[in-house]
Amino acid sequence: MTTNWLALLPAETTERMSKIWIPVGLPGFSGAEKARWNALLTERFGTDGWRISHIVRGKIVPRSVAILEYEEAYRRYLHDRPELVNFLVEACGNVYDDNPTNVYDNDYEQPHTTMNHYQDISVRRVIAELVDDPAWPTVTATPVETVELLDFGTGERVTAPRASGFRGDGLLQIRDPLSPGYLLNPAVVPAHDPALITTVPGRREWYHDEGCGHLSIEAFWQSSKVVEVRLDRFLASGDDRSAPLAGL
Repeated sequence: MTTNWLALLPAETTERMSKIWIPVGLPGFSGAEKARWNALLTERFGTDGWRISHIVRGKIVPRSVAILEYEEAYRRYLHDRPELVNFLVEACGNVYDDNPTNVYDNDYEQPHTTMNHYQDISVRRVIAELVDDPAWPTVTATPVETVELLDFGTGERVTAPRASGFRGDGLLQIRDPLSPGYLLNPAVVPAHDPALITTVPGRREWYHDEGCGHLSIEAFWQSSKVVEVRLDRFLASGDDRSAPLAGL
């Protein structure tokens, strides 16, 4: 059997077909394996031959679209918990995930990081929105400044930018159950729309054993993640098509 039948087609047809992307598997949580995954998939399919997308309500969408659902979950979670909002703006100056340097990232696209961190960015964005919302008088504008913050977890003083709306002196880590900000961990924050809730049969990852488990926004994020590959690169991989994500 010809493994790359696309090569038998006219050049102009082949060019059009190369613009077709197909889902080839659900990779799950990468964590600190982010760089290795990228290197492996790039070697296998080329820099421009693969991408990570998400399946949201039955449609494959870019990560930039799916992350809006992630952020919306935090928005609703915080809106429903005014006392938590008050704690954040009164006691904290900023928040982070795995490293205090996270405070310098304001974008969800993070090619430079060892692992992706989204929860801290979502929290900062939601609080910044509330600064201009008259329904939240306790969330007020703060100066753009660099300050010394006390890391609630380590007790160390850390120089960091003050996040918008955060007028406190603390630095809050949002991570595992031992971190001071665990109540904002994405496994604790529920998915806000039942249509986002799904499971991958046979898969059990860290978030299944914490917080809301498979009903969390973290579960949505990891379960909806899909690797897409350009059709021409997929066909060119020959017999490896049977296991395109092998080694992840």
